[in-house]
Amino acid sequence: MKEITMPLLSPSMSEGQIVRWLKKEGDPIQEGEVIAEIETDKAIMDLEAFESGVLKKILLPEGGRAPVNAPIALIEPEAEEAISAPQVQKEAMEGRETSSLTKPVGQLREVTKKEPSQRIKSSPLARKIAQEEGVELSSIQGTGPGGRILKRDVLSSLEQKALEQKEKLPIQKPPGISAAPQPGLSETKIPLSMMREKIAKRLLESKTTIPHFYLETEIFVSSLSRLRNELNLYYSQHEQPWKFTYNDFFLKATVEAVKKVPSVNASWNIDSILKHNIINIALAVALEDGLITPVIKNAQDKSLMTLSKEAKELIQKAQERKLSPEEYMGGTITVSNLGMYGIDNFFAIIDPPQAMILAIGAVVKKPLIDSQNNIIVGEVVRVTASCDHRVIDGATGAKFLKEFKSLLENPLSMLV
Repeated sequence: MKEITMPLLSPSMSEGQIVRWLKKEGDPIQEGEVIAEIETDKAIMDLEAFESGVLKKILLPEGGRAPVNAPIALIEPEAEEAISAPQVQKEAMEGRETSSLTKPVGQLREVTKKEPSQRIKSSPLARKIAQEEGVELSSIQGTGPGGRILKRDVLSSLEQKALEQKEKLPIQKPPGISAAPQPGLSETKIPLSMMREKIAKRLLESKTTIPHFYLETEIFVSSLSRLRNELNLYYSQHEQPWKFTYNDFFLKATVEAVKKVPSVNASWNIDSILKHNIINIALAVALEDGLITPVIKNAQDKSLMTLSKEAKELIQKAQERKLSPEEYMGGTITVSNLGMYGIDNFFAIIDPPQAMILAIGAVVKKPLIDSQNNIIVGEVVRVTASCDHRVIDGATGAKFLKEFKSLLENPLSMLV
C-alpha cells in the first residue's frame, strides 16, 4: 500500500483543497489518469496518477484541505511481478522514481544525482527559457521522466526566486483590530476560499509595505470610439468575424507607452531596481470568489489583433479556473478595467513585485469645449496610475501617463 500525497502545483502553494474525486474507493487507476481536481490559491488543477493500481482508501474527502505532501489517499499498486524485467532495467537506467505517485505541474521532486560530466536532460523549450532568463539548468530539479527538466520546472524556479526575494522585505504588522461581531441569526458566516485568503494576505502586504502614489487623467476617446466601430464593421464582413473591445486598445496603448517610458516596467529588488526587457501585461479578472491576473507574455511583439485574441482566451480560462501557473506568473505591469461595471474612476492596489497598475473607468459621454470654444458631446475615460514610489518618480509616472493619453487620443498611431 502506498500513499498519494497533496502535490505542489505551484511554488507559492502551501496547501490544497479537494474539489472532487473522479475515482471512488475500489476503482482501478491507470498511470496518467486524472483522479481528482485540486483547488490552489490560483486555479483548479488536475491530479494525475503516476502509477497504476487500485484506489483503496480516500483519506481527504471533497472540500477537505491538507498541506503539501500530506497523505490524501492510499493506492495498492499493480503486482510487482507484473512488471517485466526489461522495463525495470530501463527505469533503473533512466533514474526514474518509481515511488512517485502524482504528476503535478511544477512539483519539485528529488531526482537521481548526475555526474558532472553527464549531459543535463532537458526539453528544448526549457533550455530556451533558461537561456533567455539567465538560469543555470544545473540548479533546477526536473519533474519529467528520469529527472528531465521541463518548461514548468524552469518557470517554477523563476517564481521561487522571486518569492525568496520578496520574503526578504520587512513586513509591517497592522495596528490591532478589535474583534468582529460573532455571527448570529442575522449573519451568514462564509468560509474563506484559498483564493480569497491569498488575496487578503497579498494586498495587505502590498498596501502596508509599498509607498503608493497616484496619478489621474481624463482622456478624450471619441476618435478611438470611431476607429473601433470602423474596425468592427470591417471584420464583421470576414469569414471569421471579430469584435474589438475598448480594453483591447487600452492594452495596446499600455504596451506602446511602456516602450516610450521603459523605466515604469520595473520592480523593487531590496538593494536594486530590476528593469524588465520584455513587457508582460497582467489582466485583472474578477471571479466569483476573488481575483486573478493572467498574463500576456512578450506583449511588445504583438499586434492589436493578437493582444485581443490572447486576452479573450486568458479571460475565459481564468473564469473557468483552468489557468496553468505559467499563464498567471511573470507580469511586469497590470491593467485593471472596471468600466464595464459603470465605475467612472478608482484607485487600484499594486500587485508586487510590479511597480505600476492602471485603473481604467467607464467610457462616458459628456459636454466638452472644442478648439473653437463650441460646446460639443464627446466621449471620455478616466485613468489612474498607482505607482511604487521606490521605483517610479512622480515625473516618470506622469510622462508615462501622458504618452498613454496621447496614444488613445490619436489611436491610429498605435496601428502603424
